[in-house]
Amino acid sequence: MWSGPRNLSTAMMYSFAARGDCRVVDEPFYGAYLAETGADHPMRGAVLGSMATDPLDVQKQLNSPVSEPIFYQKHMTHHMLDGWPDVWAEGTQHVFLIRHPARVVASYARKREAPELDDLGFRQQAEIFARTDDPIVIDASDIRADPAGMLQKLCTRVSISWTENMLSWPSGGHVADGVWAAHWYGAVHQSTGFDSAEGPLPDLDPQYDQLAQAAMPIYQSLAAHKIT
Repeated sequence: MWSGPRNLSTAMMYSFAARGDCRVVDEPFYGAYLAETGADHPMRGAVLGSMATDPLDVQKQLNSPVSEPIFYQKHMTHHMLDGWPDVWAEGTQHVFLIRHPARVVASYARKREAPELDDLGFRQQAEIFARTDDPIVIDASDIRADPAGMLQKLCTRVSISWTENMLSWPSGGHVADGVWAAHWYGAVHQSTGFDSAEGPLPDLDPQYDQLAQAAMPIYQSLAAHKIT
């Protein structure tokens, strides 16, 4: 599952974990991304100390067998840096989780000031989409408007069974959460299911509106392929 930050990605991971037949992993390349770029993210030291920071080691982990029938990998597109091999992803089903840029920008800015376009993953999402065979696209707003309907359609597309277990999960987080959950996952830790349908788009300050507008063509190009 490829997405940018602030895009229902953690709730989707919890949804799949709630199936009972699924292993999940939370942003496995985050540590490698921080180590390579030197990016100053919240809890940087804790993240680097909690996980593999060599992308080749991460790839080996992702290719290791799991006992569950389904292995759900939650990936942030901006964590995949140019030049990193992606052979680990061959033979997997790629799904792209998208969200309107205005909503992403508004949510991200509340957690980390002055984001840039590459922090939000839109450009990288489009690049990964372009080199992926049989990609699937699903919109976070559509999921929130009709969780059962959209998840059933997604399950059909990836050839797995649908279960109502995917609609709810225990509050308080999941054992697979990355250490960064303490900073980023406050709202979803209080949840036990998907939030209700989203309201009007947020009003943005000029600099953030400019950022959202820069991402809009990419969002629209991916939205043209989304499950409906």
